Amino acid sequence: MNIALIIAGGSGNRMGQDIPKQFMHVDNCPIIIHTLNCFQQHPDVDSIAVVCLKGWETVLQSYANQFNITKLKWIFPGGSCGQESIRNGVYGLRDNGVDMEDLVMVHDAVRPLLSQETISSNIAVCKSYGYAITGIQCREAILESEDGFSSTTSIPRDKLIRTQTPQTFRLKNLLRAHEEAIEKGILNSVSSCTLMCELGGREMHIVPGSEKNIKITTAEDLEILKALMHTSKDSWLK
Repeated sequence: MNIALIIAGGSGNRMGQDIPKQFMHVDNCPIIIHTLNCFQQHPDVDSIAVVCLKGWETVLQSYANQFNITKLKWIFPGGSCGQESIRNGVYGLRDNGVDMEDLVMVHDAVRPLLSQETISSNIAVCKSYGYAITGIQCREAILESEDGFSSTTSIPRDKLIRTQTPQTFRLKNLLRAHEEAIEKGILNSVSSCTLMCELGGREMHIVPGSEKNIKITTAEDLEILKALMHTSKDSWLK
């Protein structure tokens, strides 16, 4: 099976709103439902699991029912950080009898413009190589700063990849990584790919992402999302 594991355990403090950002509405639909629908529509995605912020599980299930997200099969409790939330989801899949060879696509709940092509590429690359990390080459000039206000050092961008989600693994590899992380005292890695890097010895293959696969973190991101949802490619563009 190919399973989408959606991480929605954050409270969204940086957004500064009254409700978690994943439950904010855009075009009369919660952001998380826009995200779930990307996987609902993909023919090769068999099931969806969501790691949900505590207290919002019933709201999530109600929205899934309302918007006909029929592939939602499991809702797991969120953790105190991203790594713990992902671990809760991985352990939840294991405890519910998911096959260790099944593919798990770990995806942010607040990336609602994920393309069908990116999902397909993640599945294909993970099947071939065991790991698939969505990312795009860095185009900006990069400076290194200790205090966020000054810099004397630049970092060559040619080899830099800005990672996105999904990040796709076989369940057995995700499970092994999180168990090893506990043993080594790695408790707050920011994503699955950074966890694999911290553990070492894992070669991750890059799947081309998209600038449209935006992560909604601030109110400004929300404005960009709305603009992207209401625009289309000009017919004359190649």
